[in-house]
Amino acid sequence: MKILAANRLTDGVAVWLGEDDVWVEDISQARVVRDKEGEESLLRTGEVAFQRNEVVDAELVDVEVVDGAIRPLRLRERIRAAGPTIHPEIGKQALKRAVTLV
Repeated sequence: MKILAANRLTDGVAVWLGEDDVWVEDISQARVVRDKEGEESLLRTGEVAFQRNEVVDAELVDVEVVDGAIRPLRLRERIRAAGPTIHPEIGKQALKRAVTLV
């Protein structure tokens, strides 16, 4: 299973491609694909968004779904989903429950 991750060009925030080709800041809203056709569709959408100067560094991310939650397999992507590595009472972490990294 895969999702498409990128960074929004205007502010550098990590985003994921959600339904209806909308970039979302919460990984739980990312569109999960399960086959090569889905992966190719995500990549095409990411390329169009790059050409429009909406996002940079669009890449497929391996994920699993655990108890209905999207969980990246790589630690790097789990950290991106949780937000910048700063105190949990400020920034993205203060807005929601932090993503478990292990």
